[in-house]
Amino acid sequence: MLPATFQVPVAIIMLLSGIVACFFGYRLFRIVLAVFGFIFGAFVSSSIFGVSDTPLPVVAVLGGIFGALLLLAAYFVAVALIGAGIGAVLANVVLSTGDQGPNVLIVAFFTIVGAAAAMYLQRYFTIVGTGFGGAWSILVGALALVGDLVTPIEATAEPVWVAYLLEPVQERQWALVGWLLLGLVGTGVQLGFTGGERGRVVGRRRKTGTA
Repeated sequence: MLPATFQVPVAIIMLLSGIVACFFGYRLFRIVLAVFGFIFGAFVSSSIFGVSDTPLPVVAVLGGIFGALLLLAAYFVAVALIGAGIGAVLANVVLSTGDQGPNVLIVAFFTIVGAAAAMYLQRYFTIVGTGFGGAWSILVGALALVGDLVTPIEATAEPVWVAYLLEPVQERQWALVGWLLLGLVGTGVQLGFTGGERGRVVGRRRKTGTA
């Protein structure tokens, strides 16, 4: 939860950071880690300590700073987490296609395999993870910006709002399709142009070095 007055600026930050992550995630991976670490830390800390006597904005900012520093310090852990997240998503997709409920062992297996594969294929997992993660942030930020996904509640000191970051696909089939398409586009852009190695940026560097 965050102060209600933070709804619009946070939605804008999520939208813009999602665009950066979706299309330039591998190239600007450390910046993406810092921004999303800050957002995640702010949401988690304010949800845990939001009803305390400490002012909610202070809790959110301190939690955000801690989250950003934590992800920056754990660079390789963050790469493994991306792989684990992709594995967990694939496991849930496979189970859902067979009309099966969540299976802890299957999800855990896919998560471990995804984390291990990410350490060997860091570039590709980072591109896919930031492409689809950025697309999700774009979707959540856009919906929150127009007033959706946010449920106002009354706290002890001031009105606050809770952004349900996993809600967009609930009763919104178009949101799932839009996320998949945007994630594919972002991944393709990074692989072809902005993702390094075969992208334009590195290609220019090579030409400059050989000139």
